[in-house]
Amino acid sequence: MAEQGMRARQREHTRGRLVAEGRRLFAAHGYAAVGLAEIVRSAEVTKGALYHHFTDKADLFRAVLEEVQQEVGRRVADAADAHDDPWARLTAGCRAFLAATADPDVQRVMLVDGPAVLGWSAWRAMDEAASVRHLDDALADLVDRGVLSPQPVAPLSHLLSGAMNEAALWLASSRDPEDLARTQTALERLLDGLRAD
Repeated sequence: MAEQGMRARQREHTRGRLVAEGRRLFAAHGYAAVGLAEIVRSAEVTKGALYHHFTDKADLFRAVLEEVQQEVGRRVADAADAHDDPWARLTAGCRAFLAATADPDVQRVMLVDGPAVLGWSAWRAMDEAASVRHLDDALADLVDRGVLSPQPVAPLSHLLSGAMNEAALWLASSRDPEDLARTQTALERLLDGLRAD
């Protein structure tokens, strides 16, 4: 029994190393420029160990993307949860999303390579599972409270999510350090325009 537990921990450790090294290499060089041989060499495991955990490089990338999305989601949730007011939670969460995605490693994995490697439909499904449903919940709460005018939440949520993803991609090409703050201010103005009179 103890031996099984030790093997399970070893497998989890190996998987964690592969994801960590895959993430480091994908973020630094981009998915297309990284080969499996480089990943296993960097993780100090065999190709057999990689194939025990992942079917191929794209499967490893999916695990890396899930990890990045979860980290961004935690940052957004932490920022939102720091506020009691539902409107402040929404705006703080949106600001935190833009700040988190201003990280070039996050941009590369989550916004650039993610849709290209997995395909738009698979990437959208992961994005929805990771963040859009939280945005749906926040907007539905604001509609219920009368802070936002009565309206279908799904279209609004997808519009805001798309706007924030596009802003994050634009920030990736920006060289002006003030652009993040400017983008967050512009987003707050956009959100303010949604409030009920």
